[in-house]
Amino acid sequence: MSPPIITRFAPSPTGFLHIGGARTALFNWLFARANGGKMLLRIEDTDQSRSTPEAVTALMDGLNWLGIDWQGEAVSQFSRQQRHAEVANQLVSEGKAYHCYTSPEDLSAMREKARAENRAPKYDGTWRDRDPAEAPAGINPVVRIKAEQTGTTTVMDRVQGEVEFPNADLDDFILLRSDGTPTYMLAVVVDDHDMGITHIVRGDDHLTNAARQIQIYKALDWPVPVMAHVPLIHGPDGAKLSKRHGALGAEAYRAMGYLPEALCNYLVRLGWAHGDDEVISIEQMIEWFTLDAIGKSPSRFDFAKLENLNGIYIRAAEDQRLIDAIETVLPELEKPSLFGAKLSDIHRKQLLVAMPGLKERAKTVLQLIESAEFIAASVPLDYTEKALSLLDETGRGILSDLIPALKKSDWNAESLEIAVKAYADERELKLGKVAQPLRAALTGSHMSPGIYDVLLVLGREESLKRISAAIS
Repeated sequence: MSPPIITRFAPSPTGFLHIGGARTALFNWLFARANGGKMLLRIEDTDQSRSTPEAVTALMDGLNWLGIDWQGEAVSQFSRQQRHAEVANQLVSEGKAYHCYTSPEDLSAMREKARAENRAPKYDGTWRDRDPAEAPAGINPVVRIKAEQTGTTTVMDRVQGEVEFPNADLDDFILLRSDGTPTYMLAVVVDDHDMGITHIVRGDDHLTNAARQIQIYKALDWPVPVMAHVPLIHGPDGAKLSKRHGALGAEAYRAMGYLPEALCNYLVRLGWAHGDDEVISIEQMIEWFTLDAIGKSPSRFDFAKLENLNGIYIRAAEDQRLIDAIETVLPELEKPSLFGAKLSDIHRKQLLVAMPGLKERAKTVLQLIESAEFIAASVPLDYTEKALSLLDETGRGILSDLIPALKKSDWNAESLEIAVKAYADERELKLGKVAQPLRAALTGSHMSPGIYDVLLVLGREESLKRISAAIS
């Protein structure tokens, strides 16, 4: 029986959960779920000067918002420094690593000389076989691995295939710095081994790191986890993803009005495919996800596609789910909404009535809020230029004549529709000629949900007050 699959997501806490990291976390989570395994979370906070508790909280909040959970407590890499040093010293005692006393100045000169001679600017192994007794005074040594110097190191990658690196290009890289702190290379290998990680799924910018890390695994006689290096996400222009393309934190996508399930659906399709399926539920992702279906080419981030997909999810969402999403976004808006930072009980009830019409026209939660703000508006309304043009003398005349019919209505969808259509038929007007000024009077805009929905949402008293205000 094969051991259970254990993956990990290991971000550096230097900011929010950016979109590339979110996809890496999603792929690890899906692969573990698809195979009955588990995903662990490790915070790679060895660089304490750049790591903050606030960033750790932001990373976890982003994962939680996306619905990506992990097993057990998050592991702090910084807290394991003693273990990292123990492993490095074990390698020294076994003759597989050594103390290097080359000063920073000598190392810089060594690299400059290599460049001048058109050689790779790498460490030349000066202290590899030298007696530590010859060490100069006053220099705290680093610990370097005795890397293999001939042949190749092969990364057997589930996405990239067999990737070979000449060992001549992999110098005796540092395991422990002169202050005794571990390098990323060492810490990652030790932590992945101790956490029982069976599969490493990460960006292909780590592919060269993989070759160096395999050297550490071999030196320690530890099994090498299965590796899958996923191509990075590019912008629509093919350039490396940047903030202008969409390399933002998960919290920014929440604030822009995207639903987490839509963002997960979009992210999983960036580099992974299941036939021609575009709209894929979380349950389907878990059922279908395999590493073999990840492509080798970089994917391109496209806001228009994300927005269209989000619109599909909004139309399919339960109305209360969307009201909850509105409540989440309201405090994060740059420009305060007429609803304020929190919905009132009355506004919640009105939104629940209006939502079937609102969500048919919206692609983001922000668009939902914008199209629903007529509910929270107060007389006198702030009319758009188009709305004012509809409330000209002719439009106001139509509204004046329509009010008596509306007042007689029982104020339900059927009776309101009968009243408006009867008025239009009586005056031999097209229905739009009546509905357009009515919409402008009620919402301050020429766009809104269906006019009968608007009348129902606002109620008799508020609707008649707004119409009267528009006439006058």
